[in-house]
This record gives sequence, C-alpha cells and structure tokens, in this order.
Amino acid sequence: MVVLITGTSSGIGKATALYFLERGHEVHGIDIAESAIVHADYHHYMVDITDPESFDAGIPGGLSPEIVINNAGIQSEDHFGMADIEVNLMGTINVTERYAIDNDNIKAVVNVGSASGHTGSEFPVYAASKGGVAAYTKNVALRLAPHATCNSIDPGGVKTDINIPVMQDKKLWDRIMELTPLKRWAEPEEIAEWIYFVAVNNRFMTGQNLLIDGGEAGKCEFVWPEEMK
Repeated sequence: MVVLITGTSSGIGKATALYFLERGHEVHGIDIAESAIVHADYHHYMVDITDPESFDAGIPGGLSPEIVINNAGIQSEDHFGMADIEVNLMGTINVTERYAIDNDNIKAVVNVGSASGHTGSEFPVYAASKGGVAAYTKNVALRLAPHATCNSIDPGGVKTDINIPVMQDKKLWDRIMELTPLKRWAEPEEIAEWIYFVAVNNRFMTGQNLLIDGGEAGKCEFVWPEEMK
C-alpha cells in the first residue's frame, strides 16, 4: 500500500516508516528535517505541515495514499505559545484534509496523540493540542465512514530524544517508574507496531483513542489503614 507518514526523520515517525517498509509498503515521508532513511521504496519531502500552501510545491501532485499517519509533533519551550497547536493539531488537520478527505483510495488514518490528551498531565498548550487531536480523530472517523477508519494511538512515555531531559535525570526517572505499573517506557518500534496494526490489520474499530502508556494513567494508590483493608 501507499503510505504517507509525517515526522519521519526521527523517533516514532522514523520507526513507523521503517516498519512499513520492512513489510513491503511504499512510504512517503514528510518532515522539516532531512531524510534519515535510505530505501528504494521511501520518498522524502521537506515540507512544513503548518503551511498547507507549501504542499503543492514540495510534494508531487497526484499523491493519493491509502494510509495517512499523522505523527509529526513538537513540545515547544514556550509552554503557553501557539507552536504546539500549530504543529500538533493544525498540522494534523492540514495533512488529513488534503490527503485523506475526499480521497477515494484512503483506507485508514492514524493520528499519533498523547496520553496527555487523556489526562491533561503535561504542559498546558501541549496537552490541549493533543486533546484536540483526540477530538479531531472522532470527527474524521465519522466523515470517512463507511469506506475508511480513523483512530489515534496515544502513547505515554516513549524512549525518544524529546524525553532525554527526564530519561537522564535519575531522580525524575525513578519517580516516573514509581507511577508506571509496567516499570518501563515503550520503544519507538513498539508504538510503530500499534500504528501498523490499527492502520492495516484493523477493519472495524474507528473513532477510538487508544491509550498506550504502560498503565500510568490508571495508577492509583488506595490510602487506608492496612489493618482495615
């Protein structure tokens, strides 16, 4: 199948592109950074997803993917600025409206959200941007039915470069592990597996936001006298 993936130069996006390529699919990647993948069936476009007018200049006309995966995202240092909204939410909308809506070939859209879209436990605008992705996913699912599905994969902690500040701080890392029942974070390849399953194997689930967080969101402590439990 022809697959369009955003944010393929690193992290989850790169892992997902490689996962699809290894299974014989043709992958078209979008990123503002140069390609990190060399493969005969991989095509890379340096395009800014916040600027839909740049699509015509940077992406070949006639591209009609069967699968669209919106992975590109940022966590801006300005936690109250608009950059997270522009990239994480509006970028997802821009790509989906151009390459999935009114595309007769489309079979699946998968948006990469975040656990923070469920819990709100993140920087304010980042959490809001991912909450918007969750809602937009449901909107697209209704519009694509009955011929295509749309779901989001919403990871908790993943071992990517964006998370280095906490991964390399032992005190913070130990606290995170206390709150994570499975006592580890996901590898990017694990999230790629989920994306592939939802995009390719799944045919009946749509409009769902799948929380993949090692149990962190469900972590709670029952505080009560031990002798009365």
